[in-house]
Amino acid sequence: MAKNTPPRWDRKMQQRLARGEAAALGEFYDRFASLVHMLAHRVLDDDQGADQVTREVFGYIWENPDSYDPKQGSMRSWVAKLTNSQAVHRLRQTEAAALAKGGEGTTEELEQKVRRAAVAARADYIVTSMPAPLRAALELAYFQRRDYRQTAADLGVTEDEARRRLRLGLQLLSTANTRPLEGSSPPGYGRSL
Repeated sequence: MAKNTPPRWDRKMQQRLARGEAAALGEFYDRFASLVHMLAHRVLDDDQGADQVTREVFGYIWENPDSYDPKQGSMRSWVAKLTNSQAVHRLRQTEAAALAKGGEGTTEELEQKVRRAAVAARADYIVTSMPAPLRAALELAYFQRRDYRQTAADLGVTEDEARRRLRLGLQLLSTANTRPLEGSSPPGYGRSL
């Protein structure tokens, strides 16, 4: 997964992409392709679909580098938001097409599946966008099953700070179900893919 990038790198990369530097697109792709593919695969559960979303996202970025607004967050956050939006949109299209061809299920089941995928995409976006200290604390607690004391020791912070980071990270994640992505264009980021 791509590491956090400083705002200066984001601005310089946007300028290079706006000038049409193919090398910049290659560097950008190297930095974010695994993130884009992972987020798209999380929503679609399909390698080919994730590959297609990856191509669409990078194509959109190449054609619209000025749609990135540093005031809205980091470039990593922007890429994650574009990816999740496009992946949810693609899921809705493929599931609706399968249903129209006489596939099993109902329209309500289709919308439930899209809603679950949108909530998962939103959760991924939140984790991807949160500050590195919060993300590190959550990853230790969730993936390595550390309690707040162990998390504090691993991160080299006080126990109170570890609890604060975990609480704030979980509070941010709890919003995933209340504000789902619905395949719409990210606010403040130009037209839809």
